[in-house]
Amino acid sequence: CSSLTEITIPDGVTSIGSTAFSNCSGLTAITIPDSVTSIGDYAFSGCSSLTKIAIPDSVTSIGDGAFHNCRGLTEITIPGSVTSIGDYACQSCSGLIEITILNGVTSIGSTAFGGCTSLTEITIPGSVTSIGDEAFADCFSLAEITIPNGVTSIGRSAFANCDSLTEITIPNSVTSIGKDAFGATPWLYEKLKESSFVVVNGILIEVTNCTGSVVIPDSVTSIGDYAFSNYSGLTEIAIPDGVTSIGDWAFQDCSSLTEITIPDGVTSIGS
Repeated sequence: CSSLTEITIPDGVTSIGSTAFSNCSGLTAITIPDSVTSIGDYAFSGCSSLTKIAIPDSVTSIGDGAFHNCRGLTEITIPGSVTSIGDYACQSCSGLIEITILNGVTSIGSTAFGGCTSLTEITIPGSVTSIGDEAFADCFSLAEITIPNGVTSIGRSAFANCDSLTEITIPNSVTSIGKDAFGATPWLYEKLKESSFVVVNGILIEVTNCTGSVVIPDSVTSIGDYAFSNYSGLTEIAIPDGVTSIGDWAFQDCSSLTEITIPDGVTSIGS
């Protein structure tokens, strides 16, 4: 429907189906009535001329890829009635400058806002408990982020390649941080200048220059996924007694490591 420019969905409609308006590249305006409770997967994907959309408070579910590749969209408000933002929901919305997520949303899906290269500002509400893999990856214009108290997990590469991101606030509630969650950000580079070990809330999330004999700091309680992977020059490592978990692939391909002592306090060893 490339010639369709605007549409008003009639009152009484409760669900917008999967791919309902997918690739309607000429669509500039759409009115969604208060009767709608769900927006299906990829419902507006590829609507590249759509500049704004009002999601009513009646909506409780936004599907995967619902606004994927809506390059003309400049702002969006996710109402608090929505409990979870689907995977790829606004991926590659390169014109998106501002996102407002209202209190009530509890999870942000994988790659939900990945590739939103113009995004300069986002407020994550205190109701959010998890941020998915690559949720904000490649958001090149994002300079700072405050993760609210209540978030317990930050997914793999969640803010990777955000090459303007210099300020990050991480609360004590975060107990799980995926590999490269802050990879290739100025924030991480500065941390690595200060120390060979980047530790957040006791989680060892990044290491550098690991050759020969290495002693992990006593502040570490969890060794993150892939923390020492591919350090072929690592010959010996001392794990402090306070460590309780070792993540997935933590010592993958450490081909010179011949011996390792796991403390008694460790209760979890990943893949």
